[in-house]
Amino acid sequence: MPGIVLSGPCNLARRLSLLAAATLLPAACGTITPPPDTPFVPPAALGTNGDVDQAAASFAGWAFADPSHTAGRPVEAARAVIALEYWSGELSSNPRYAYASPLDQLRMLQARQEVRQVLGVVPGAPSQAVVDAMIWVENATVSGDAARATQALTGPLFTLGPDATLQRLLYLPPLPVARVATAYAQFDTQPSPL
Repeated sequence: MPGIVLSGPCNLARRLSLLAAATLLPAACGTITPPPDTPFVPPAALGTNGDVDQAAASFAGWAFADPSHTAGRPVEAARAVIALEYWSGELSSNPRYAYASPLDQLRMLQARQEVRQVLGVVPGAPSQAVVDAMIWVENATVSGDAARATQALTGPLFTLGPDATLQRLLYLPPLPVARVATAYAQFDTQPSPL
């Protein structure tokens, strides 16, 4: 065919560069990690009927700033866990926060792990399962149903057992990673002045 060169140094170089690109493309795709999971959180679970993002950021920032804010208050502690589970995923995966600091995103994911470790949550547990259990605890505690709160923490999701997990919720220890992460991440939710 006129105009098509099937051999020669230029065609060989083009073939080699296409082969190299085809070989490297799957390796490059293998380094992409999926965004962290973000649970669905009904606004009432955070005591709001407004913007869940704002409520989660504000509540988590308040709750983890000082352990005395949740001491003896398991409903607030459960809400803090719900807020952190939601906000740590949302900050890293929602395009609304594309401008958020990557360091703040990382800190929030580390805070999620710190809180999960304190509560004895199984590593790799889906955020939705953690949030659902905390919503059950919150609702059961508000209605005075201790048996239902205990039942929500029974099963393979919580390794400490229901009584020990409830005790941790009753008196969350100082959580320095969560304190710093939520303090900084609160600024990422502030509406732009423009």
